[in-house]
Amino acid sequence: MKPSPQTLPILYSFRRCPYAMRARMGILLSGQQVMLREILLKHKPEAMLQASPKGTVPVLVLPHAKVIDESLDIMRWALNLADPLGVLPQNPEQQTLSETLLECNDREFKAWLDKYKYADRHPQHPQSHYRAQGLAFIARLEQALEHQDFLICDRPTLADYGIFPFVRQFAGVDSHGFAQAPYPKVQLWLAGLLQSRVFIQAMAKFPNWLETRTECRFPAEL
Repeated sequence: MKPSPQTLPILYSFRRCPYAMRARMGILLSGQQVMLREILLKHKPEAMLQASPKGTVPVLVLPHAKVIDESLDIMRWALNLADPLGVLPQNPEQQTLSETLLECNDREFKAWLDKYKYADRHPQHPQSHYRAQGLAFIARLEQALEHQDFLICDRPTLADYGIFPFVRQFAGVDSHGFAQAPYPKVQLWLAGLLQSRVFIQAMAKFPNWLETRTECRFPAEL
């Protein structure tokens, strides 16, 4: 029996946001279901701001009004409920490596990515400088992929799903230049994840909630 919409968590999401991509993939990988409210960041719903005043997506509102508004925390919430594919790191060594890579992605690489993507807003350095800084992290991922197909073991885990949406953005700034860069293992890793069923499902389009007040089950079917 399907849970009623009133008993499902509510996820505020923006399709193109890499943080929201993380949350949606975590929900898919765990086999959970939510009511998804697709928003535009320039028109933030009051209900979302009341739940999470910082005003960024994703925001997950659980029954009884508990709120989770960090993307990795949403992934961990979902995967701690069910992790049929073993996405969470399985031992302390993997956990440490996963957390190190995710922290470097979120604290360092994301900052360089933003400056590279919007270099005209950061005229202190040329775009090539920001690209070079970002490529230092790409080189680290290349090294991690030297002896395996994924970042911490032989299957995709939290680190892979948590990082590749940002590498996707980085590659998209200059797709030709990224394809020519000497990081073949990262390029193959990225291509495989972009073609994965979970990413394709996570990128399904939904109507804008403020315009339509349409809440959609995500995923539509379990």
